[in-house]
Amino acid sequence: MFAIVRTGGKQYRVAAGDKIVVEKLAGEAGDTVTLDDVLLAGDGGELKATSGLTVSAEIVAQAKGEKVIVFKKRRRHNYRRKKGHRQQHTILKIVAIGGEKAKKAAAPKAEAAPAPEASEAKPAKAAAPKKAAAPKAEAAEKAPAKKASTKKPAADKAE
Repeated sequence: MFAIVRTGGKQYRVAAGDKIVVEKLAGEAGDTVTLDDVLLAGDGGELKATSGLTVSAEIVAQAKGEKVIVFKKRRRHNYRRKKGHRQQHTILKIVAIGGEKAKKAAAPKAEAAPAPEASEAKPAKAAAPKKAAAPKAEAAEKAPAKKASTKKPAADKAE
């Protein structure tokens, strides 16, 4: 069975066991990713319905692509700028094609129910650190520290 999935603005034809290189996805090596945007699916010559169809993949590695050199030049103006760029990629191994979104969506809701019970046991301690941490983060983002000037005052230059 094969499927055509869209991720990172591009389309890929995949089958179980394939390895593909896609734009960077969140996660670490060994994590499982679900690709929900299936455009077409088929088995041999016949096409299958894509409503609710998902493709599950495992992240093999997070890597960088080949270096691209960006060189700007303006003739006769002594202007040259050279920069390099390496695009972030994720290497995926397709594990399975198929499965319903509803089945996978129902399972996390069941797991989420026990988590609030554990947090209710200590509500006062959990709420206080969150409020205290927020102003520190905002203050750090607002004003970076200024460096001391190394220039001499104008009066010293006159002498």
